[in-house]
Amino acid sequence: MKEPLSLEPGRIVISTQGRDKGRPFLIRENLGGQMVTVVDGLTHPLERPKKKKIKHLHAKPIMVNWDMIRPEGGRVQDSDVRRALEQNGFAVERSLCEEG
Repeated sequence: MKEPLSLEPGRIVISTQGRDKGRPFLIRENLGGQMVTVVDGLTHPLERPKKKKIKHLHAKPIMVNWDMIRPEGGRVQDSDVRRALEQNGFAVERSLCEEG
């Protein structure tokens, strides 16, 4: 039997429940128990992470190192999160009303 993937910060996950079903996210923080916070850099930016129950997430075997998202230094931005998801094959779809 396979061991389940750990849900630590930096793991790429796919939402399996809710209005964001099917969307890729990056785990920002493990809140302990059955909750984590996730970000995608668009609908859930770093300033407003979404709380999700871990049973509503499907973990992918891809980890993103938070320290390497912005190797040149400085604060990690939402565009860095979107780029990290896209580089790993999980592009965040934008709707027409969200584009500037």
